[in-house]
Amino acid sequence: MNADAIRHLYGYHFAENRATWEKYVLPLTQEQFTQPVAYSVGSVRNQMVHLMNVDHTWFCGLRGVEIPDWVEPETLSDRAALRAHWDTVEQHMQDYLAALTDAMLPTKPLEGEDKDLTVWQVLLHVVNHGTDHRAQVLRVLHDLGVKTVSQDYIFYVYEHLV
Repeated sequence: MNADAIRHLYGYHFAENRATWEKYVLPLTQEQFTQPVAYSVGSVRNQMVHLMNVDHTWFCGLRGVEIPDWVEPETLSDRAALRAHWDTVEQHMQDYLAALTDAMLPTKPLEGEDKDLTVWQVLLHVVNHGTDHRAQVLRVLHDLGVKTVSQDYIFYVYEHLV
């Protein structure tokens, strides 16, 4: 594992987050976006806010900045506001990843219960968590009658072979 491999995985993470948002979330009606769901963390909105919150929390920890309170889904029913906030979170992530070096990967920068986690473990967890919750969003979208496609990593690789 090296920093370039991590950046590649995050290319996948960001691309799939954006594709899920643009292809499936934006076309939903407001009712579908906020419809309560008794699955995982709830509505499509709740899932998307959860993804953003988790990414933001872990990267704040890695960056050594104060971890903010979680954004409550009810405060972001407006998709434009949610996307704007998420774009800011993603930019902070991109900035961190741009400065990531191989030497940083085995370090343990976190405190508290996560103090034994290395940078590479946290970074892999965030990508894996994103894949899991996007799959949950796709399941909810399926239940709403939306036709979706696979988010398999290998398809990202095929599209980005050099």
